Amino acid sequence: MKCDYNIYKVWTLAMLMALAGAVEAFAQQPLPRSQQRRERMEVAEATGDTLSAGLQRADTIARANRANMEALEAPIDSAELTAQMPAIEPEEMPVEEEKMEFIPDPTKATWLAVIFPGGGQIYNRKYWKLPIIYGGFVGCAYALTWNGQMYDDYSQAYLDIMDDNPATDSFLDLLPPGYPVEANMDYLKRVIKRKKDTYRRYRDMSIFVFIGVYAISIIDAYVDAELASFDISKDLSMKVKPTMIQNNQYDMRQGNSYGLQCSLKF
Repeated sequence: MKCDYNIYKVWTLAMLMALAGAVEAFAQQPLPRSQQRRERMEVAEATGDTLSAGLQRADTIARANRANMEALEAPIDSAELTAQMPAIEPEEMPVEEEKMEFIPDPTKATWLAVIFPGGGQIYNRKYWKLPIIYGGFVGCAYALTWNGQMYDDYSQAYLDIMDDNPATDSFLDLLPPGYPVEANMDYLKRVIKRKKDTYRRYRDMSIFVFIGVYAISIIDAYVDAELASFDISKDLSMKVKPTMIQNNQYDMRQGNSYGLQCSLKF
């Protein structure tokens, strides 16, 4: 049984190999001449159609290029070009945004100047005025300090020279060395008193000037902000010319009067 099974297996394998060889031989068999001729004609027709389509496309592109060159070389009619352009309605015209001009508020400028010296000028964007204002404050502060110190010195010297106490002699610091004090006591009293009053007056004036600079800074901030929108243009003018004035019926003088006419143009 085992030998018969092997013989059957070998026979089956031989049949499969023979069938595969027959199929391969059939696949490699050349086609009939009529079929080969038909396939070559189909390939030739397809190639010819592709070549014809390519030539037609190239011809179309060449004609379009010639038409474009002729259109570029032709003169341009401005009237026709204007007529072809679409009309733009007035609402559609582009309008440039106007730059908003800064107009300060007088009330705000005044309060800023009151709260902070120079704040109104900064708000009004008049920065060039700051050195003037702060220079005035610095000068007034220096004058107030100097005159106040000198007044204190002469005031103490006057008290010492008037109390007849030899221990209080601060007035000697104001005199040059070797000055004869006893011989000129009355004169020194008058001079020290006059100096004391002078420096007191200067000190008080420095205070008033300091207040005046502060008030001027406030007024300047308000006026500057108030006149920010004032029209200052070339149309502002004044003309003076001779004129003839007709007398009315109630005037006893006969004839006309002559004079000057002044006209202001805003």
